[in-house]
Amino acid sequence: MNPNTNPPMKKLTKAVCGAFAAAAVLLVAIPAQAALPIESWQQPSGAKVYLVTTNALPIVDVQIDFDAGARRDPQPQAGLASVTAEMVEKGVRGSATEPALDQNALGEAWADLGAEFNVGVSTDRMSFTLRTLTDPALLGKAVALSARVIGEPSFPDDVWQRDRERFVAALKEADTRPATLVEKRFSAAVYGTHPYGYDVTEATLARIDTASMRQRYADYLAPCRAKVSMVGAVTRAQADRMATELLSKLPGNGNCAPLPPVPEVAAIAAPSVQRLPFDSAQAHVLIGQPGYTYADPDRFALNAGNYVLGGGGFVSRLTEQVREKRGLAYSVGSGFAPGLHAGAFRIGFQTRPDQADEAVKVSREVLAKFIAEGPTAAELKAAKDNLVGGFPLLIDSNKKLLGNVANIAWNDLPLDYLETWTARMNAVTAADVKAAMARKLQPDRMATVVVGGKP
Repeated sequence: MNPNTNPPMKKLTKAVCGAFAAAAVLLVAIPAQAALPIESWQQPSGAKVYLVTTNALPIVDVQIDFDAGARRDPQPQAGLASVTAEMVEKGVRGSATEPALDQNALGEAWADLGAEFNVGVSTDRMSFTLRTLTDPALLGKAVALSARVIGEPSFPDDVWQRDRERFVAALKEADTRPATLVEKRFSAAVYGTHPYGYDVTEATLARIDTASMRQRYADYLAPCRAKVSMVGAVTRAQADRMATELLSKLPGNGNCAPLPPVPEVAAIAAPSVQRLPFDSAQAHVLIGQPGYTYADPDRFALNAGNYVLGGGGFVSRLTEQVREKRGLAYSVGSGFAPGLHAGAFRIGFQTRPDQADEAVKVSREVLAKFIAEGPTAAELKAAKDNLVGGFPLLIDSNKKLLGNVANIAWNDLPLDYLETWTARMNAVTAADVKAAMARKLQPDRMATVVVGGKP
């Protein structure tokens, strides 16, 4: 089950197709440029709005985030956030002035407007995204329809009963693959009882009903809890009106009490090794531990350090030692997954089952040496050159820029974060990397999971 599954394909009218095609031509012509300034303000409702105005394209992209991701799931109902997001676009309720719309009618309504609307969920947040032309004949209607979908989902019970069976079938099929099993075992080993490690199963889905979805909406979705990010050809006044209307139909308008805290991810106290036999040509291996939160001041040093260790592809140390020198894996890499809590650090690869032990040993040795010694001057320069050189590609379209603005909003980062990113990355030293990696990673206390090989 993928919580970010795209909605049914929306057919666009000829006029709208032409307008978007013209916008696409403009998009290709936009050069990589410095980040545009971000405006931010708080509405009377408590909603926080973040805006980048750019008139290069006649469109606006919007993302609305709520603290209603998987970390808020009760363990017996693991998956509640994901299925709630899946069900939002299955229909909207009717009112005295507006007819009810089922999934097909919604699809037709979006097709008439030529707009894109999606609902997604991650471990931390539930997100609503809208892309629409700013033509006055379309913009107001797209915002009004979005407000209905966000605030008045019908959560039809018959659709949920059907979809739940589909989700269960997908879970069962996924559990036949070693890649799924290694992820589940690794997640449980790294996160323990923290919500980041909850496993969605047939049993947890059976405990979820549409009443639970409506209650989740009432508990977590209110204007005062919203972070609204916009990028596009709109003024501050327009953006403020849009944000107000987009949030106007939410059920939790008066529910602004602080949400209960979610505990931090506990550190791993001792190393662990799990081996799960599986009849497959390749053994799937993950090695890791809790990493860091996104707001951690070490993130620039850790980003550069991970590039040298295993994030830089063929120029990384892990690739050199595991693949190039010993031929133990075709591909090997490392990475952090920071969130509101300490997301996992991991080293991952696939190898022949009879080579798994050696590949794990070499990977651990590479990690331990890197933490002890840090990067060389040449390695760090190459890492920073690549990361800084690639930075413009992270903001070279409205959608990419929106993702970065929403990230700033969600993590309460400074508004000039994008403008200062290059300077802060260039300021990282080898000593910074060595110290940051040593603070975050303990190679002698990591979880290792190997799925593959004979019993």
